[in-house]
Amino acid sequence: MASPSPPELIGQSATWLESLERVSLAALVERPILVIGERGTGKELIAERLHYLSPRWDKPFVKVNCGALSQDLLDSELFGHEAGAFTGATKRRQGRFEQADGGTLFLDEIATASMQVQEKLLRVVEYGEFQRLGGEDTLHADVRIVAATNVDLPARASEGRFRADLLDRLAFDVITLAPLRARPEDIILLAEYFGQRIARELEGDFPGWSRSALEAMCDHAWPGNVRELRNAAERATFRAMAAQANGSPIGPVTVTADLLDPFNSPWRPPRDLSGPVAAPPVATIAPEAVAVETRNPAAPPESGPVDLNALVSELEKR
Repeated sequence: MASPSPPELIGQSATWLESLERVSLAALVERPILVIGERGTGKELIAERLHYLSPRWDKPFVKVNCGALSQDLLDSELFGHEAGAFTGATKRRQGRFEQADGGTLFLDEIATASMQVQEKLLRVVEYGEFQRLGGEDTLHADVRIVAATNVDLPARASEGRFRADLLDRLAFDVITLAPLRARPEDIILLAEYFGQRIARELEGDFPGWSRSALEAMCDHAWPGNVRELRNAAERATFRAMAAQANGSPIGPVTVTADLLDPFNSPWRPPRDLSGPVAAPPVATIAPEAVAVETRNPAAPPESGPVDLNALVSELEKR
């Protein structure tokens, strides 16, 4: 059986290539790895690469987002439960550790796990044993743990918000991913990749990026990192291809403010909804679009736009 290919990771910056080299080395060691990076930097892809380059490549790769579940549900999700362990638990259920036996378990947003869950994780990491929720039997699992977070775990441990002993055991090696703003040479490469990919999905040709688009993308801070860039590049390409389908001339894709920030709108809800509502912009319509009874129907239409606010005010008086 051939080894499946590790996930495709795009980049040519020295910082990125150094991270990939560390991943390749760490993958060969049967020890926990901690991946740290801002949202959208590709922590899950790195975890997958660690698995598929490891001796466990042909065993399960199981993912759990610790921040997506309540702590009681996370306990059950990780370690399983016995029938009757809680209301609604009508039968025994395997946890993710049992499902990942022999393979890799990816714990995303590990910093959100409760102290109770952290205590159980500590025992699994140290001894490979655990108990199902509501159970008394000690179970064993051969699992390699890759954990990820976007927060400063040592700082949380010093504040007593994360177990220092668990951090010590998870951090056999730590791979910290640089944000996209620290990898400017990768922005254009990624934009080309994402633009071409969605063009293929739409069964069209990617016309490339205009110079202004490339400059705008390189100047953008990308707080959402690669995920945000992917959305912006695909959104811009999709809209450009839709415009071409409607008869617009074919040319390099440009990027506007609303393509970089899809929330950029005059109608974006304010942070403080209790404040006064801003007056809407004055809209204009062609005079022939609305028949106003105060005008002589036989008279020719007046030239120039109509103030819509004034029109509404006039109609309210009638």
